[in-house]
Amino acid sequence: MPELPEVETVRRGLEPALVGRVLSRVSVRRRKLRIPVPDGFEAALNNRRVTALTRRAKFLLVHLDDGNCVIAHLGMSGRFLIYAGAPPEPGPHDHVILETDAGVSVYFNDPRRFGFLDLVPAHSLDRHRFLRRLGPEPLGNAFDAVLLGERLAGRSGPVKTVLLDQSVVAGIGNIYACEALFRAGISPRRKASNVTGMRLKRLAAAIRDVLSEAIEAGGSSLRDHRQPSGELGYFQHQFAVYGKEGEPCPNCDCTRKISRVAQAGRSTFYCARRQR
Repeated sequence: MPELPEVETVRRGLEPALVGRVLSRVSVRRRKLRIPVPDGFEAALNNRRVTALTRRAKFLLVHLDDGNCVIAHLGMSGRFLIYAGAPPEPGPHDHVILETDAGVSVYFNDPRRFGFLDLVPAHSLDRHRFLRRLGPEPLGNAFDAVLLGERLAGRSGPVKTVLLDQSVVAGIGNIYACEALFRAGISPRRKASNVTGMRLKRLAAAIRDVLSEAIEAGGSSLRDHRQPSGELGYFQHQFAVYGKEGEPCPNCDCTRKISRVAQAGRSTFYCARRQR
């Protein structure tokens, strides 16, 4: 599933095509996604101007000039593709098409249909069922070791598993939790509430750094992620541990190499010597 860097990459790619433009035509070709596209979605968006395009955790937020907002989630395989000029004939997985007054078409494509598009008043975003329990943004100005320590306090589970809880910190998924813990030298098995002091400072910094670097690299393309331009992301070439089971640790001379364990049904990759 796309994580924060992939979604932020999509947001940045879509912004020039949508913000400030009027949606001259909106077509829904398939309503049955993870949650159905709302009735009246097309009429509500037609002739509306996009005023801003923001992100909350792994959700894209398309703000309209009438005070409504489209919430978009990419699911497992969803992506937005931009076509300037005459677009191609829509395929079977092109479910929603947005056309702008500049002659640009944006296709929401999702082969597995785990993504969705919803429409709500912008003032009610914090009460939406998918947004209301989200934790702080790890790239927000308020995120630091103190805030992270407050979020981890009293959490008895392994720190890796706790970081995947979107109510603790928003937007971090399996890839970037593994990579941040490696950079911070913290075992994914360590009890979350025991990440304190210098470990906590290293982890807060590592989370910000790895997410920021991934965004600049266009995200990680392992299966489905593509930028709206159609380009792949490149951060997968910078992974230190994710998917590297059995390979040498890039930061130490240990002989045990990168290990993999299952935590909460997800694969965790780490160096047992370097991470304590």
